[in-house]
Amino acid sequence: MPELPEVETVKRTLAELVIDETIESVEVGWPKMIKHPDDVQEFKIMLAGQTIRSIARRGKFLLIYLDDYTLVSHLRMEGKYGVYPCEEEVAPHTHVRFRFKSGKELRYGDVRKFGTMHLFPIGTELERLPLSQLGPEPLTSEFSKEDLFAKLHRTNRAVKSALLDQTILVGLGNIYVDEALFQARIHPEKPASNVTITECERLYIAIRGTLQAAVDMGGSSIKSYVNGQGQMGMFQQSLHVYGRKGEPCHDCDTSIIRTVVGGRGTHTCPICQPS
Repeated sequence: MPELPEVETVKRTLAELVIDETIESVEVGWPKMIKHPDDVQEFKIMLAGQTIRSIARRGKFLLIYLDDYTLVSHLRMEGKYGVYPCEEEVAPHTHVRFRFKSGKELRYGDVRKFGTMHLFPIGTELERLPLSQLGPEPLTSEFSKEDLFAKLHRTNRAVKSALLDQTILVGLGNIYVDEALFQARIHPEKPASNVTITECERLYIAIRGTLQAAVDMGGSSIKSYVNGQGQMGMFQQSLHVYGRKGEPCHDCDTSIIRTVVGGRGTHTCPICQPS
C-alpha cells in the first residue's frame, strides 16, 4: 500500500501535469470505487466543467482541489494515476478516466479495485469521513514527541499496531513502521504503553527522518508503485529491515527475521531490537 512518501510523490508529480486542466467528462468503469456521492452519475455531472486548481495530501489520501469540489482519493493497495493523450490505448484495470478539454486524460488504474474516491463541496472535506478522524501529519509541527508519548501510553496494543493506527499518526504503513522501529531500537511487539520517554524521543526522530528520506528519494517501489509520471521510487535500496528476511543486519550482521504482529508481516533485527 502506498504510504506517506509514495502519496506525497504522486501529489508532486501529478501537480506538474494536471494543474489548470479543465474536466470535460468523466468515465467510471467500476462504480463501487465512488463512495460519495452515492450516485455515480451525479459524481460525473458534478465534475464536468471543473478545473483542477491544486493538489494536496492528507495522510495517505490525495486531495484534488477543483473550482467547487475536493476529490479525496485513496490509492489503497495498488492504485495509480497517470496522464495520457485521449487517443492512447487504455490499459487494462483502468477504472476512472477524467477527460480534459486539452485532449489529455487523467486515468486511475487499480488491479485490485480497492481504491476509493469521495467528492465533497470544497472546504468540507476535512470535516467528513474519511479525513475527519485522522491524526497529525508526522512531517509538520503539529506532530510532537510529547503528543506521541501520550497517545502511545493510552493503549496496550503492540507499538507497531499503534503506529499503524491512522488516528494516532497519519501516513505510516508496514514499510515505514518497521524501518522507524528498527532505527529507534524498539521491538515491534512491545506494548505501546511501556515505551519509555527516551525510546519515544528516538522513535519520534526515526519516524520523521525515515519518512523525509523516503520522500526525498521518491518513495519505495516494493511491488507496483510508480509516481504520477510512471517513475519508480528508490528508497527500497536504503531499507534496513523491511523485506530483508534472512539477510544480514546492516549494523550487527544478524539475520533479519520475519514475524507477524497484529496480522501484518513484520521485519526485525533480534539483536538491535531485543524483545
